[in-house]
Amino acid sequence: MTTVDTIIAGKYPAKSHARRVAESLRPHYQGTTGVIYLEAQKTRLIEDNDEPVPFRQRRPFFYLSGCLLPDASLIYDIGSDKLTLFIPPIDPEDVIWSGLPLSATEALKLYDVDDVLDTTKVNSTLASIASAHGGKAIAFAMADQVSDGTEFSGYAEADFSSLKSSIDQSRVVKDAYEIALLRKANDISAKAHIAAIKASKSATNEREIEGAFISACIANGAREQSYHPIVACGENGATLHYPKNDAELTDPVTKQRKSNVLIDAGGEYRTYCADITRAIPLGGRFAAETRQIYKIVLQMQTECIEMLKEGVQWEDVHALAHRIAIKGLLELGILRGSEDELFAKRISVAFFPHGLGHYLGMDTHDTGGNPNYEDKDSMFKYLRVRGRLPAGSVITVEPGIYFCRFIIEPFVKSPELSKYIDTNVLEKYWSVGGVRIEDNIHVTKDGYENLTTAPKVIEEVESLAL
Repeated sequence: MTTVDTIIAGKYPAKSHARRVAESLRPHYQGTTGVIYLEAQKTRLIEDNDEPVPFRQRRPFFYLSGCLLPDASLIYDIGSDKLTLFIPPIDPEDVIWSGLPLSATEALKLYDVDDVLDTTKVNSTLASIASAHGGKAIAFAMADQVSDGTEFSGYAEADFSSLKSSIDQSRVVKDAYEIALLRKANDISAKAHIAAIKASKSATNEREIEGAFISACIANGAREQSYHPIVACGENGATLHYPKNDAELTDPVTKQRKSNVLIDAGGEYRTYCADITRAIPLGGRFAAETRQIYKIVLQMQTECIEMLKEGVQWEDVHALAHRIAIKGLLELGILRGSEDELFAKRISVAFFPHGLGHYLGMDTHDTGGNPNYEDKDSMFKYLRVRGRLPAGSVITVEPGIYFCRFIIEPFVKSPELSKYIDTNVLEKYWSVGGVRIEDNIHVTKDGYENLTTAPKVIEEVESLAL
C-alpha cells in the first residue's frame, strides 16, 4: 500500500515541474527555444547583528528544484530538457562554524536534477547553452531575483516578465507528491490542534495555547509555521487576523472564564502548508449561543465541500455559504425578512465579510487565484479565488460567522438596512466573538478529498476539551 511517507521518501518532482512551466511558456518562445534561470533566497544578516535572517526558500526556485539550500541557482534548458542545480562552493571559514556543506555528489542523489555544479559556473553554463542554440534561445528569469553579474549575453532576448505568471499558474494543479506533502502538513497540524485543545483546559492566556500548538508541530516534524498562528478568545475571535495572542482567558472585570477560543494555525512541512481553523470551548462545553453559531458554520462548510469537483464555479460555492448563513441567522432571530431579500441586500456580509477560501500549496494564500479586489459587490470583493476550480487544485473551505461591532454597527445604523437585524437578539451573541471552521480540500475530477483530520464534530471537540 502506498502511504504518504512512502511517496515523500522519493525525490520532489522538480523535473516534471520544469517541463510544466516550459509548456506554459511555449507561446513566448514559439519557433525557438528557451532557458529558465532562477535563484534561491540569499543568506542575509539581521540588521545590526551577525545572525542570519530566518531562512525561507523562494517558492519559484523550490518548485523547479526541491532544494532548500540558500544562495543556490538553477538553469533549465528547455531544448535539451536538462535541469542543472548550482550550489555554493565550500567556504572554509563557514565550515569551522557550520560543518561541511552538501556536496555536488550528495545533491545529485537528493534532488530530481540532471547535474549539480557550483555557482561559480552559472555564467559559463548560460553562455554555453546560448551558443548551443545559435543565439536564438530566449532566457526567462525574474528581474528582482537575478544577482548582479549574471549574464544573458548571447540570447535572442531576456524575458523578465513571463516566468512568474507561468510558474504561478502551473502551481495551481498539484501532483501526487505535492498532495502527499500537503497531507503530511495536515496530519501534523491535526495533532497540534488536538494538543492545543488539551492545553486550553489549564491555560490562563492565549499564548499558552499557541505554545502548545507550535510545540506539537515541531515535535512531529513541522519546524516552521505556515503563518503566525491566531489564538483568539471570546470577542477577540471577531477579528479575522487577530495578531496578539496574549489575552487572559478570564475576563478581568467579571472574573468569568471566557466561553470559547478560535484557533487558526497550520504547520509547514517541506515548504507545503496546512491552514486549519477550529473553534473550541473553554470549560469543556460550548456556551448555548456559541453552539448555535457553530452548528450554522459547520453546515455552511459541510454543504459547500459537498459541491466541490472539477469545474465548479467558486463564486457559486461562496454564494451557497451565504444562503446557509442567512437561513441559520433567521432561525435564531438575529436576522429578519425573507431569505432572498437578505441575500440581495447582502446583509449576511455583516456577519461573514471574507471570502470562502483560497488556494493552498507552498504559500498559505497560494498562487493562481485571480482575485478581483475592485469588485463592487461586497459579497465577492474579498474572494481570493475566482472562476472554475481545476482538478488537482487544493483549496481551503473556511466559512465563518462573526460578531464584530465595527462591521455590524454600520448595518444597524443604516436607515435602509437596520430593519433586517434584530438588535435585541443580537445583544446575546457579542460574547461569541467569531466561529470559523476551515479544512483543506483536494479537488478531484468527480468530487473532492478532505486532507484535514483535525476534529470538528461538536461532541468530539467537547470530549477533548473536558
